[in-house]
Amino acid sequence: MMNIEPPRPLLRGKKALVVGIANEYSIAYGCAKAFRELDAELAITYINEKSKPYVEPLAKDLGAPIFMPLDVSQPGQLEAVFEEISKKWGRLDILVHSIAFAPKEDLQGGLLNCSASGFAQAMDVSCHSFIRMAKLAAPLMVEGGSMFAMSYHGATEVAPNYNVMGPVKAALECACKYLAYELGRQEIRVHAISPGPLKTRAASGLKDFDLLLNEAVQRAPLGELVDIMDVGFTCAFLATPYARRLTGNTVYVDGGVNIMA
Repeated sequence: MMNIEPPRPLLRGKKALVVGIANEYSIAYGCAKAFRELDAELAITYINEKSKPYVEPLAKDLGAPIFMPLDVSQPGQLEAVFEEISKKWGRLDILVHSIAFAPKEDLQGGLLNCSASGFAQAMDVSCHSFIRMAKLAAPLMVEGGSMFAMSYHGATEVAPNYNVMGPVKAALECACKYLAYELGRQEIRVHAISPGPLKTRAASGLKDFDLLLNEAVQRAPLGELVDIMDVGFTCAFLATPYARRLTGNTVYVDGGVNIMA
């Protein structure tokens, strides 16, 4: 009988920063787990002291040597994370941006009723912070790398109750394309990842989210919801040499919902 060797850990020695883990149901946690399964080393952040007790055990289980607070709206915190990465690792290979925010009253009140300050805050946290991260990460990606930002189908088609996050995620997807263009000569690849509906803490702020989940199951050609590991393994694949010529895409991980009219 022919001996079959186990798959080579394709991310062995790679360094990954994962931003956006809130708990074990977070998309970012699925990404971190998938990277770790392929033997990458992790840097993990948490937004504040309230979230720390939920994130710290996950970071310990994943053996993350870097675990730091990061609220992108607080001056200096983002820079501090990258300073620590530079000091400890001297490089970075993978970046995952999986954060989004809009004030509740602006998120649930419809786009017409979204305030200028609410729109600006949603754009800053959910989109421009990825650009700021990319600027800090790029000099550390000395041998090339991969960057990922989480979007949603509501960026390109109207999703009822998604409201202000639709235009914001559209801007994020466009930013990924421009960053892919600007960073391509450095062998840095950038993708927007567009998962189907998932039961995450962030999604709980959307009105009638359960209806959205049920509709996704009914419309998906595969007939089921995706989970955080589906998203994580997609990002892990895109970070490996197998995807070395792919960049600037919006990659749907939704069971095929996006192809349906």
